[in-house]
Amino acid sequence: MIDPWGSASLEYQELIEKFGVKPFSEILDDVPDPSWLMRRGIVFGHRDYERILEAVRKGEDFAVVTGMMPSGKMHIGHKMIVDQLRWYDSIGAEIFIPIADMEAYSARGIDFETSRRIAVEEYIANYIALGLDLSKKNIHVYLQSENLMVEDLAYILAGKVNFNELRAIYGFTGSTSMAHMYAPIIQVSDILHPQLEEMGGPRPTLVPVGPDQDPHIRLTRDMAARFREKFGFIQPSSTYHRFMRGLTGGKMSSSKPKSAIFLSDTPEEAEAKIRNAKTGGRETLKEQRELGGVPEDCIIYETLLYHMSGRDDDLEEIYDSCRNGTLMCGECKNNTAEFVRKFFEELSEKREKALRVAEGVLEG
Repeated sequence: MIDPWGSASLEYQELIEKFGVKPFSEILDDVPDPSWLMRRGIVFGHRDYERILEAVRKGEDFAVVTGMMPSGKMHIGHKMIVDQLRWYDSIGAEIFIPIADMEAYSARGIDFETSRRIAVEEYIANYIALGLDLSKKNIHVYLQSENLMVEDLAYILAGKVNFNELRAIYGFTGSTSMAHMYAPIIQVSDILHPQLEEMGGPRPTLVPVGPDQDPHIRLTRDMAARFREKFGFIQPSSTYHRFMRGLTGGKMSSSKPKSAIFLSDTPEEAEAKIRNAKTGGRETLKEQRELGGVPEDCIIYETLLYHMSGRDDDLEEIYDSCRNGTLMCGECKNNTAEFVRKFFEELSEKREKALRVAEGVLEG
């Protein structure tokens, strides 16, 4: 069982073998000018992505839905969502960004006023600072608790799902609150409501998620099939991206400050965290030169893999130099620390400006 609210690890191959997700590499050649996240295997799996490709080829409407649960600070691992949204915006998607304040209340006990503040100061501000123009007409940001269309649809959808089904998917028990059990139905409605007649009617819809969110995708696809006759819903497509590991190994998490570089960190803080991060180096320089490093086990290399958006050839050169022992960890860490510092210097300036307009995104 996969828990969207827990921290249990999941093998990516297990998602492919047990839950019917297909390797993204099989369709990569069909993607026009794929993003670096696709090329580098960070986006590793998909369901029905062919529908999105067909819409892109034909110049037809398609939607992308990805939410944010305002429960804490946004870290650098979250940046890949924004990078994906920027890419989809560039190829003409209509983008929906629900702020899951109802989920934050039911799963984390965060009140709605606090959720709104976190959403504005952390998520919306960072989305803008990272280059996503939330003022564009094709991008819609909303609070779940304030979107009556989503809430009305969720109530209708709830008529065809029962407790046993939710228990099988999410592991709910008799002690689970009714609010928590209802939260997935709200998310299903978030994903499906861009296909309502009021929003333009049925169209291919994509949801980019981490593997822990797959239960929501499976439930949504089931519900789309059950309501196909009534609403004409097309089952949503999905892509799955790998999680960036934490600075000390394991999963990067907002609840574990030492594991994460937060987007609100100062350039000095971000640089210091990189300099203290785990590497894939050998115990001695002699062993490093003779045996080479292990970039697959290096947080420094992973930082570049996820966030160095330049030429893949440059990244391959770093990888090869590490593996053959010609690039030492100290040099690589210094280079990456400078790269991260420069990125955060620019981001800090953009965040200051973004904070001044972030509240207006919801008011608009």
